[in-house]
Amino acid sequence: MSTATSPQGPNSGEDNRRLQKPGRDPHLFRPITFRGVTAKNRIMLSPLCEYSAVDGMPNDWHMVHLGARATGGAGIICTEATHVSAEGRITAKCLGLWNEAQRDGLARIVAFIESQGAVPAVQLAHAGRKASIHVPWQGSGPHAIADGGWEVIGPSALAFAPGHHVPRAMSLEDIARVTAEFVHSTKLAREAGFKIIDLHAAHGYLLHEFLSPLSNQRNDGYGGDLAGRARFLLEVVAAVRTEWPAELPLFVRLSCTDWVEGGLTMADAVEISRMLAATGQVDLMDCSTGGNDPRQKIAPGPGYQVRFAETIRREAGIATGAVGMINTPDLAEEILANGRADLILMGRKLMAEPSWPLLAARALHSDQAWPLQYERAMLS
Repeated sequence: MSTATSPQGPNSGEDNRRLQKPGRDPHLFRPITFRGVTAKNRIMLSPLCEYSAVDGMPNDWHMVHLGARATGGAGIICTEATHVSAEGRITAKCLGLWNEAQRDGLARIVAFIESQGAVPAVQLAHAGRKASIHVPWQGSGPHAIADGGWEVIGPSALAFAPGHHVPRAMSLEDIARVTAEFVHSTKLAREAGFKIIDLHAAHGYLLHEFLSPLSNQRNDGYGGDLAGRARFLLEVVAAVRTEWPAELPLFVRLSCTDWVEGGLTMADAVEISRMLAATGQVDLMDCSTGGNDPRQKIAPGPGYQVRFAETIRREAGIATGAVGMINTPDLAEEILANGRADLILMGRKLMAEPSWPLLAARALHSDQAWPLQYERAMLS
């Protein structure tokens, strides 16, 4: 099995980490390989918007946020939604990857992630009609153009919610332009050293907007039936692959239901996953839900979205990642041991406990490496 990283520097690599006492071999801490990339365990940091960039540039906050989860033991460290254009940002404080300065800022973070034995991943995104809003601690309301906001675009001229920006329905030229932006960001991601791309087709952002009949009421080749609504996503995947090496994995984050009558369903998600699997270009479906309509009705609980990952894995024949309140080592282990998913994605739990993977390894009696600087905690 190949390795995904080449630790570098005097404070990294095997010289800087020691193992816990040998124990069992839980599924959660078995390596997993996608194409030419191997992660040391099945834990992936889920993309978590931090709303802390300036002009799309990463800074010390992003280094600390992502770096802490790398030292904390997660096998794959993914950036927050990283936008392919300024127009495509959710907020003015969101991360971007559309120029070389952003690439170089992210490259520094990538190098640190790899130095800790983790695999660096980037989520590429365009917010579509949910762009140009204020950061959450300012209410997440629409950011007026007169106050520094910007025009938003979408598949149809349908606002996300009352009072939000009505998007300009995208022309064919807009679709071609945004596709090219995804390709350009992919090139920059490769140059920055990322090893996995996660395309964001979930949570009500642009690619999801095209997939859902709630937001896509086009009557051209990018609307209508599911095949038409999935066309843009399939074209972006194919275009991204022209700049993303064959030996590197490509994931797609999908909202597997809209949780609203008349929206995307589990059956739709299975069919979309089959379409993507048939291309041979996508390696894992990152299975989330919702985000495209404020009328959604969700009853969250531990592992409440796992059934979507399990069904897609079984019926579409593609690897899946499960996400959503998977907060205990035993639950994560059960999901993997019973073949319900291939990866466990963790967001808020890792936000609250950056070293959760190391503590989970202890709980499951797995021999995982700890940073030498943290050895006292391992032995306590």
